[in-house]
Amino acid sequence: MRILLTNDDGYHAPGLKVLEAIAATLSDDVWVVAPAEEQSGAGHSLTLTRPIRVRQHGEKRFAVAGTPTDAVMMALAKIMPDHKPDLILSGVNRGANLAEDVTYSGTVSAAMEGALAGVRSIALSQVYEKRGMGDAVPFDSAAAWGERVLRPLLDAPLAPRTLVNINFPAVSAAAVKGVRIAQQGLRDYGRLQIVTNRDPRGYEYHWFALAGTVETPAHATDLEAVADGYIAVTPLHLDLTHHASLAMLGGLYA
Repeated sequence: MRILLTNDDGYHAPGLKVLEAIAATLSDDVWVVAPAEEQSGAGHSLTLTRPIRVRQHGEKRFAVAGTPTDAVMMALAKIMPDHKPDLILSGVNRGANLAEDVTYSGTVSAAMEGALAGVRSIALSQVYEKRGMGDAVPFDSAAAWGERVLRPLLDAPLAPRTLVNINFPAVSAAAVKGVRIAQQGLRDYGRLQIVTNRDPRGYEYHWFALAGTVETPAHATDLEAVADGYIAVTPLHLDLTHHASLAMLGGLYA
C-alpha cells in the first residue's frame, strides 16, 4: 500500500512527524508532499496567480510553496503520477477540525482533494485545550491511537467522493475512552467573540476568538465526542447539494 502524507501546518510541523510514525505502522511505501509553510485556514484554495515551486528534501519527500490543495494536486499530477497513492492521510493537525471548521480547514481540504481524485482520504487532527502553546501541543492520543483508528478504515466500503475526518481528544492516551462515530456539529455563532486591541503603533486590530458550542441531544456530534474524551470519526461527503430543496426550488420556476 502506497501512502501520501500532507498537512496544512507545513513541512516541518511536529504533527507531520507524528503522522509519519503512524503511517510507518501501515506501510513501508510512504511519501510526503506538504506545504512548505503553514497554511492553516487556507480551506480548499489553490494557487492561480503565481508559480508553484517544489523543493525535494529526500527520497519521497517534497515541500510545495502553496496550499494543501496545491500540495495534493502537485503530488498526484507531477511528483508521483506513475505512483498513485492508495491512501492519503492529512495531518496530524495542531488543533481541532470540528463542526464548521471543516469548511475552513486546509487539513480537511487536502483530504477533500484526494477524495475528488478518487483516492481514499482521511484527515486527522489533535485537539488541545490550552491556547498559546505553539509547537508544544501534546500529540499523545493521536500517536497512541492513530493506527488503531485507521486500520478499520483501510478496507471500509466508503462511498465515492467521501472522506473521513478524525479528531483526537485533548486528553492523555490512557484517558481516551474509545472511538465514537459522530455527525458534524455546529457552533453557536451568536456567541462569537472578536477581541479588539491596539498595536504598538496605535493602530486597531481584531482577533477572532473561539465560538461556543450548540449542545445536541444524546451528545451526537463531533464537538461533544471529543469533549467527552472520545476520538470523533466523522464521514463527510463533497456533494453540497441540499437535495430536499430541489423540488421546492423547482416549483418556483415552473
